[in-house]
Amino acid sequence: MANNIEVKDLLEAGVHFGHLTRKWNPQMAPYIYMERNGIHVINLYKTAAKIEEANEALKKIAVSGRKILFVATKKQAKDIVAEKAKGVNMPYITERWPGGMLTNFVTIRKAVKKMATIDRMKKDGTFDTLSKKEKLQVNRLREKLEKNLGSISDMTRLPGAIFIVDTMREHIAVKEAQKLNIPIFAMVDTNSDPREVQYPIPSNDDASKSISKVLSHVTDAIAEGLADRKAEREEKAAAKEKEAAAAKAEKEAPAKEETAEKKEA
Repeated sequence: MANNIEVKDLLEAGVHFGHLTRKWNPQMAPYIYMERNGIHVINLYKTAAKIEEANEALKKIAVSGRKILFVATKKQAKDIVAEKAKGVNMPYITERWPGGMLTNFVTIRKAVKKMATIDRMKKDGTFDTLSKKEKLQVNRLREKLEKNLGSISDMTRLPGAIFIVDTMREHIAVKEAQKLNIPIFAMVDTNSDPREVQYPIPSNDDASKSISKVLSHVTDAIAEGLADRKAEREEKAAAKEKEAAAAKAEKEAPAKEETAEKKEA
């Protein structure tokens, strides 16, 4: 992996702080280290192991060329997720989750295409022929679409996986991904049910420092997968080029021999 997961770093970022003990989900018991002052403390050795497990899987998805959709609509996570997802060129949802985002993906794609249509109107001059009121309505629609769906405009098909910060808050996204058998990676706090996701990362999903630390590890693994994919493609292209050059040389060889023979004669 690009960077080793140090338990000390996770500790400094406050990844170990869980919720109040009265709010816990008993399914999180295997990941809880102890209770202190009425708050559950997460076992960071298990967190580190789960991050590594998730990273291996995410790297493979990145190598395959599929997209990983990041979802976090809570205030303290929005900006971090947007920045980290942009850094690895992955789609993300940080505003309200659009119902049917996955289960009714065709309709969502139509809305995204509507943005492209408006942009074309502005380029070809059609927009200028509209009345003042119509221009205002079109601009408002474009702004609304950009805010809610602009970050997924490059996602032309269903994602290969979904990464969620806080499964309790993003329960609709969880349900949609489950329905379509899309692998779910998630930061799960002590009040969540880890059984809902294939790759749970027990961690504090409320503090920005904790979210940032976990997301850094995750996106580093994705970046590594993307780099491997690029190298693999370049290697294939070079091999193809070499093959074509060899075939060309082989084709030209008899002609050269014939020319040589004629000269000798």
